[in-house]
Amino acid sequence: MTENLGVVAHAANDLRVEALPEPSPAVDEAVVAIEYGGVCGSDLHYWLHGAAGASILRAPMLLGHEVIGTVIRSAADGSGPAPGTPVAVHPGTPHEVDGVPYPADRPNLAPASTYLGSAAHFPHCEGAFARRVALPTRMLRVLPAGIDPRDAALIEPAAVAWHGVDRAGDVAGKRVAVIGAGPIGLLAVAVALHHGAAEVIATDIADGPRERALAVGAARVLDAREGEAIAALHADVVLESSGTEPGLHAAIDAAARGGVVVMLGLQRAGDIDFPAAQAITRELDLRGSLRFNDEIDDVIAALADGTLNVRGVVTHVLPAADALDAFAIARDSAASGKVLLDFRG
Repeated sequence: MTENLGVVAHAANDLRVEALPEPSPAVDEAVVAIEYGGVCGSDLHYWLHGAAGASILRAPMLLGHEVIGTVIRSAADGSGPAPGTPVAVHPGTPHEVDGVPYPADRPNLAPASTYLGSAAHFPHCEGAFARRVALPTRMLRVLPAGIDPRDAALIEPAAVAWHGVDRAGDVAGKRVAVIGAGPIGLLAVAVALHHGAAEVIATDIADGPRERALAVGAARVLDAREGEAIAALHADVVLESSGTEPGLHAAIDAAARGGVVVMLGLQRAGDIDFPAAQAITRELDLRGSLRFNDEIDDVIAALADGTLNVRGVVTHVLPAADALDAFAIARDSAASGKVLLDFRG
């Protein structure tokens, strides 16, 4: 058996690929041999800053939550898939806090939820960027035959995009603008088209992301600096996926009067500049979007039947041993879409 390599963030600018002990599963956990893992923006933040927003590293943490693999040891309690079953992973676990209510049908809003590879709580919730990990069987989703593994590695971020599009309501027959054509923005384009949008227009500051947006099905693209053209979109629905202040301003500008703006990209912590008067006088509906719930199952079904086009979102695949190079590539959003780590050893 090959060495169990893992990708561990120790502190800001201290990312290491190191040998890990073999997983020791709890009774409700299966051991999964990870095949591919997608580098997420939060992984980059832990590498570059030692924190992702308010989630600050206080101890070394195994990164990674966008993973697929194969069960190699089933759970001792008999739950979950049998050995040899390919699986995707739902990385979230809802946890309640006494006195803090949330809608029962939206467990993603549970106030003390944990997520694989997150430092939001201490001890941290270890991630799954390793050749072999133990995961609760409740997180595992069986992958149907026929899904390209590299496409399957997009299931988690595609579920994030799916949730964001669903937060907008029915987009069928509507003009949709996507602000920011990074991996989540590209997947938002794909999901909006899957849901029947009449036209999807994407914006980005760089040529590469705009070209990838066209490849995934956008009708046209705009340079994010073309303010007048963006303001002339009059989109029924705007999906802000850049997570930047300029992107949020552009989203408000792009929305038609009475339109819907979904804030899919996570803005930085604290106060930000926001064109509130414009949103009010246009009677825009502003909606947040956080992770996802059971949309992961919808994504898997859509990939299996071929109705969700994600080709072109993955631009680079590197061996897990070269994780530092992979993270550097992923940091350059102009040159890369989704970057995958290959854990097969």
